[in-house]
Formats: sequence, structure tokens, C-alpha cells
Amino acid sequence: MLDGSMIRRTSNRLQGWNYAAAAAYFVTIVVRDRACIFGEIIEGAMVVNRFGSIVVDSWHWLSEQYDHVELDAYIVMPNHLHGIVVITEDDGCPNVKAGIVEADDSKPNLPRRKPLGRLIGAFKTVSTKQINQLRSTPDESVWQRGFYDRIIRNEAEFEAVREYILGNPAKWEEDAENPSITPLPADHV
Repeated sequence: MLDGSMIRRTSNRLQGWNYAAAAAYFVTIVVRDRACIFGEIIEGAMVVNRFGSIVVDSWHWLSEQYDHVELDAYIVMPNHLHGIVVITEDDGCPNVKAGIVEADDSKPNLPRRKPLGRLIGAFKTVSTKQINQLRSTPDESVWQRGFYDRIIRNEAEFEAVREYILGNPAKWEEDAENPSITPLPADHV
């Protein structure tokens, strides 16, 4: 059995892509140990509980907090969240082009946009803090380390991802994140 410190994590990130660039991103964020804490699927529809409501509110907080963030379709599932995060160009940050940020040291006081990873980190922090307050579990992890993301490359893919997200509750019995379908490995750390 491998020691947890020896496991190498691989990145699914597109080499050379600037994740602060204006683009649409499909993200999946999973609860630690895939614990089903956000609600349940009833007759093919997700019914969130109070923890799930915190996740919904924290998700909306992202676009309220950051001018360069718009949210499209999303779904909170019993143990994960799928969503489309759109990073826009019109946030007061100059020199941002599709996939490229040009350095401009002559204007050091201009706002810097958060890249996707830091946005998701902020979401996790805000939601975790509120959930842990409600559960009286300070310093507990709610989310798995990392998250899945994919750059949405065209309108057809955007529509397919949106359809996948919105249809996800109806497919819970087949979902790879459903612990009754895909149990965690025995050596899961």
C-alpha cells in the first residue's frame, strides 16, 4: 500500500493556458470521501438540505463577489456540485485576452482577476466555514482537495455541458460519484 504522501497527483490542466482568461469552464467539486451531506435525490430531482442551501448561496456569492465571474447552469448533488463558471473580460483588468495575460508593470494598482483555481478555493472556503459553523465542526474539511475542470471550447459543447448538468439528478443511480454505485477503494486515505 502506498503512503498518502507518495501518491503523485496529476493535473488535468491544459498546458500553457491562463486560467484567469475569459472563457467558460465546466467544474465539478466533490465532497471529501464523497459523503452525501447536501441533500437527496427524490424522484429524479435534487432536494437540498441546509448544507446544500449553504452551497447554493456560496456558489451565488462567487458572481456577487467578483466582477469578472458569471455563473451559468449548476446543480448541487448529494455529494458534489457541477457548474459552469464564465470568466468575463469586462472587469476592469486590462490586457486580458483569450488564454493570455500580458504583464503591464506600469500600472501596478490595477485590480488583478482571480484565476479559476483561486475562485473555486474561495468558494470552498466560504461554504466550508458556514457548514462547519452549522455542524459545530471547526477545521473539518468539507471538500476533496482539488476539483475537475474543463475549458468549454464552443457553443455546442456549452449546450451539451448545460444539458448534462441539468439532467444530472435524473441519472444519480448511474453517477460515478454515487457511493452506492462506485464505492471508495479499501485503501482510500
